[in-house]
Amino acid sequence: MEKNHSNRDFAFDKTNFILLAVGMVIVILGFVLMSGGSSSAEAFNPDIFGVRRTKVAPAICFIGFVSMIYAIVKKPKDC
Repeated sequence: MEKNHSNRDFAFDKTNFILLAVGMVIVILGFVLMSGGSSSAEAFNPDIFGVRRTKVAPAICFIGFVSMIYAIVKKPKDC
């Protein structure tokens, strides 16, 4: 009794790939929020210690990485 597994050839289904892409976009958004101008020897830029760069952007990156882990661990519904 062999079942036809033509739809289960892959470990991920469409939902997993969508969740993975959303997580990747969230991580990229976090890295974009971390970017900005830097300080030099002539001028100090206090924005490098701003809340956006030190707290908000790393939190967004962490949320993105957690969502990517969830997308990898999530089992497809037809399993």
